[in-house]
Amino acid sequence: MDGPDQQPRSRVERKRDRIRAEIRRNREGGHRVPTWVLAALLGALLLGWLLLIVTS
Repeated sequence: MDGPDQQPRSRVERKRDRIRAEIRRNREGGHRVPTWVLAALLGALLLGWLLLIVTS
């Protein structure tokens, strides 16, 4: 666990640290696919699905 003279950390504190680390990584960027590409892909999928429903 921790060092010999430290109190064991609670599960809540470890979870909070993991969340903070994930937020920090997300803010740094470095995403492989830009957000606008994902949004455009989602829009195209929804439009295609809507066209299938309307034309059938």
